[in-house]
Amino acid sequence: MPMRPLMTLATLATLFSTPVLAQEFSKAESCDYQSQVVAAVQQARKDRVRERDVPQAIADTNPTWPANFSNAIPLIAPWVYEQKMSIIRNEDLAAVWKDLCLKQP
Repeated sequence: MPMRPLMTLATLATLFSTPVLAQEFSKAESCDYQSQVVAAVQQARKDRVRERDVPQAIADTNPTWPANFSNAIPLIAPWVYEQKMSIIRNEDLAAVWKDLCLKQP
């Protein structure tokens, strides 16, 4: 994965490791929910959902994560949508996200 997107990912993962998303849950739970959101955004990209329509498209699937994690969708979507389709098709962005999230202090 190119360095710039990975740096952006690290910034986003750091952002989500401390705010409201992390307050009610253990770090492992929070990172798991965050990775589920990333997977949903990645799937929306695979399905060729327009970036601006991603929050609604994901909401329409009735995700099982706590509702406050859906607030991260507009922040995660630009990172996912800037990736080349070859990365979207062939890489597990949720696993990369979860790994980075768990490494945050």
